[in-house]
Amino acid sequence: MRACGLGGISRAGWYRKSRAKDQSALRMRIREIAQSRPRFGYLRIHLMLNREGWAVNRKGVHRLYRLEGFQVRMRVRRRKRLSLHHGPAPSPIALNERWSMDFVHDQLADGRAFRVLTVIDNWSRESVLLEAGFRLTGQSVAEALRRAGFERPLPRAITVNHGTEFTSRALDQWAWENGVALDFMTCLGFVEPFIPGRRRG
Repeated sequence: MRACGLGGISRAGWYRKSRAKDQSALRMRIREIAQSRPRFGYLRIHLMLNREGWAVNRKGVHRLYRLEGFQVRMRVRRRKRLSLHHGPAPSPIALNERWSMDFVHDQLADGRAFRVLTVIDNWSRESVLLEAGFRLTGQSVAEALRRAGFERPLPRAITVNHGTEFTSRALDQWAWENGVALDFMTCLGFVEPFIPGRRRG
């Protein structure tokens, strides 16, 4: 008060210089993750930031997450939507560089429905993996890919959609441990795999 009076400065116009670190880069990274993986909440984003080397706690991530206008995702039933990413995935130039995976559905003669996890190599169109089951979870997907890695090199990236199995913690952990990037893109161009011995229609 006295300093403002001696200097002829209005108290209302005097502010102490903030000593807080500039967090614009961190906010931008949080925004990028939240937009590319819309089903992730701040806890999953905090985990990804720690993996990337950001020194920030969960409360700090939550505060910036809310400042960016994001809210905790609620599991509600709604119409299926397209991914935020549009356009084809980058074209591979070699075998085992990029895979794509998705589910196909069918039913048995008694009416029971089952699913098949289909994984293809984008370069050769070869069927890398077919995993069938009545109930396939994110853990099931991660385990199937782990077994596939025993027989051939894992790719640098796998193109997936935003299904709950592909956004699960189990698959995210597997991908991080094995250095595989999960590309959440619109899988409208999923190519029919080549299965030896089967004639194409």
